[in-house]
Amino acid sequence: MNNRGRKLFKMDPHSTHDLLSAPFMKAVVANQAGDIYELDGYAAVGMTAGDFLPLPVAEAIPMPHGGELMRLPERKPVVYNLRTHQMETLVEDPYSPGNPIYPVAVFNSPGYVITHISAFKAAAKVDPLPLFSYGAVGWHLDGFYSAVIQIDTEPRQDLRFMPLDKIHAGVRHMRRRMPKNRLRQHLEDCALTYGCPAGKNFFLGRYEAPLPTSQQCNAQCRGCISLQTDTKICASQDRISFTPTPEEIAEVAVTHIENVERAVVSFGQGCEGDPLFVAKVIGPAIALIRKKTSHGTINMNTNASRPEILKKLFDIGLDGIRVSLNSFQPAYYDAYFRPNGYRFADVARSIELAILQERFVAINYLNYPGFTDTPEELAALTAFIRQNAIQMIQWRNLNFDPLHYWQVMSRLRTSSRPMGMRILIKTVQERFPHLQHGYFNPPREAWPKSVRTVST
Repeated sequence: MNNRGRKLFKMDPHSTHDLLSAPFMKAVVANQAGDIYELDGYAAVGMTAGDFLPLPVAEAIPMPHGGELMRLPERKPVVYNLRTHQMETLVEDPYSPGNPIYPVAVFNSPGYVITHISAFKAAAKVDPLPLFSYGAVGWHLDGFYSAVIQIDTEPRQDLRFMPLDKIHAGVRHMRRRMPKNRLRQHLEDCALTYGCPAGKNFFLGRYEAPLPTSQQCNAQCRGCISLQTDTKICASQDRISFTPTPEEIAEVAVTHIENVERAVVSFGQGCEGDPLFVAKVIGPAIALIRKKTSHGTINMNTNASRPEILKKLFDIGLDGIRVSLNSFQPAYYDAYFRPNGYRFADVARSIELAILQERFVAINYLNYPGFTDTPEELAALTAFIRQNAIQMIQWRNLNFDPLHYWQVMSRLRTSSRPMGMRILIKTVQERFPHLQHGYFNPPREAWPKSVRTVST
């Protein structure tokens, strides 16, 4: 490489490009071998829906620890030519003609909301990308920068606090403590094979422990990480292949609660269907947990499609729910979740019921810059919160091919120009000052006083 397109980790001190005065981040691309390098004379570009925008340095922060850079095959990077002031779609390295180059995206660490997607173009029939989020990334001064907002500062899933030797020690300890528990065995696979942070935290004795239980679901989410049947998308992990007994569930949950301050245990994980399908197992499990201890928070991550079943679980002792939504507009919800046998109205009814029961309700809001931040979506979100006094929004980046997602959403109707994720979040904070914003399920000690729990 010449000094106009050099590898990032070998910065040329004689570069004539003055990064200190540059208003934009430098574009970064990858070659066939997977080397990532900057392109002098080209600015990084962010994508929101169908729009492209050069990325100012002020729009980004140094890439958070744990972020992963990805080369996007069969795609072409979109960059901004600082000389011509034009967007360009590159098919080859401008400083090494004949050598193909590829877009680079970042899969950001938990707790950070993407404001722009990596800018690229793809052929209409190209296979969809794997189930990650694809944040915009650039180069400035001496490091990678991500176009993100930090929404949660808790280090619950910070890899620096998850040393592998301690995870293995925790696995050995739990094997001795509950040798025949199949749920414990399943969580080992989650933690050690798939690198699941929730599984790791169980064996580290920290924060929130997962309680996967269900093999079934009544939604066909386009981005489901445990089951893909009619697409070319590969599921990220295997779905649980058995239904744990109430005793197995309670043993894992009580062990976690008794050893962790402000502990949370949660039904409804990425490695399962929806937990409402196994309420006949979960109900007795909750009763067993509460027979052993009044401490800890029992949470359920769910699509909330079965309000009457949910009510029975509240009566037994379920403390709160986190409901996944990609949109507060029913048509867009249906397009992503593809519900089978339920409607958005059932989800809304479950949330209303939880509020009436004075239970904690968080929305697992799957964000997509260019759609989530449109005036129409903000209006729908605002109307929903005014009608249903939820306590929290968990801002989550949508793990799905961004171009494929936009194709699905834009078929429904054209939305107004997006306002930007920063403005959206700030607007929601101003309209609902008591609403919590974050990424993780909080323990009940952090809930508003207006929310009650059965165990207290």
